[in-house]
Amino acid sequence: MRRETLIDTGPLVAFLNRRDKYHTWAKDQLQESVPPLLTCEAVLSESCFLLSGYKQGPEAVLDLVERGLLAISFDLEQEAASLKRLLSRYAGVPMALADACLVRMSELHPDAVLLTLDSDFRIYRRNRRAVIPTLMPPVR
Repeated sequence: MRRETLIDTGPLVAFLNRRDKYHTWAKDQLQESVPPLLTCEAVLSESCFLLSGYKQGPEAVLDLVERGLLAISFDLEQEAASLKRLLSRYAGVPMALADACLVRMSELHPDAVLLTLDSDFRIYRRNRRAVIPTLMPPVR
């Protein structure tokens, strides 16, 4: 059983796509997590887009929300100024909106761990200097 968990697009897509090379890793991580896993609309949008070529792909994403396994724990309108600062600070990486939302969520949920496949989260910092606690698959 794991503490509060944030989830990024990569693990969500891998969990729902059995052919993804990280499917088993994502499935194992989600089984160890206590629902609901926290995310944002930008992650859900990316996930639906990436799974749009699979039968019932986008519906499977929304099913996880409907079943309470995922919870949208972010108000983009309220956090727009913070997101703009993050996007500007990391423009050279570059940072996607979903990544900015997750960095901000890690600030709002300081005890949470982030499930991600994105190595950019080794670069991003919350509260300007703090490392974001992440769980990523081992580097092969």
